[in-house]
Amino acid sequence: MAVESIAFPPAAHVGGAESAQVFDGQSAARAGDALYAAAKRAIDLLVAVTLLIALLPVFAVICLAIRLDSGGPIFYRAERIGRFGRSFSVAKFRSMRAGADQTPHIRFIQSLMRDDATPCDLYKVTADDRITRVGRWLRRTSLDELPQLWNIVRGDMSLVGPRPDVPYAVREYNTDTAQRLQVRPGITGLWQVSGRSRLSLKDMYRLDVDYARRASLWLDLEILLRTVPVVLGHEGAA
Repeated sequence: MAVESIAFPPAAHVGGAESAQVFDGQSAARAGDALYAAAKRAIDLLVAVTLLIALLPVFAVICLAIRLDSGGPIFYRAERIGRFGRSFSVAKFRSMRAGADQTPHIRFIQSLMRDDATPCDLYKVTADDRITRVGRWLRRTSLDELPQLWNIVRGDMSLVGPRPDVPYAVREYNTDTAQRLQVRPGITGLWQVSGRSRLSLKDMYRLDVDYARRASLWLDLEILLRTVPVVLGHEGAA
């Protein structure tokens, strides 16, 4: 079957001055996007590398605490979905028993995807007996997330952006939710500074999509500044 050609409007329909304005506008937008991407990456690298060096003593204490508390591996690695749907391995300090069954977590996520009211905290199952004593403290203080600074250095993540999602949640995305995959995932974002565990999963997705649509250097800096008191005060943490 022959494919019909697409008829484009004659070039004469767009005047020279109007055409130049459209082109200049598009060029400016592309230049602005490129400048933002470069500035964001520079800030990511500067902050992540600085924190990795400065927090080495904290890393050492956490590693020792995990080993003394439950033995086994210190770090936990899992598949996450990043920008444009690319998968990568995310790093965290292990907060659960080694080899813990992931089935409860999968079922929990599936329930959150159906429910528009149940609050969540980074998909953490409530009253989860798989969590170790040190793990509860790590999660309460968000220190379990520190190894993701290495993911930032690698380029998998950014300081600011939507949380990297699990594959079995991404498979349930609708068209609107999938827009959160247009930007690089981050350690903090609009959700973290807007209530965290007091919000539902769908609320988190809505905030992530809002960020993806409005992403800018100024919004990133605002979120970073708002993150400090949230983390120090454990605001909204479960």
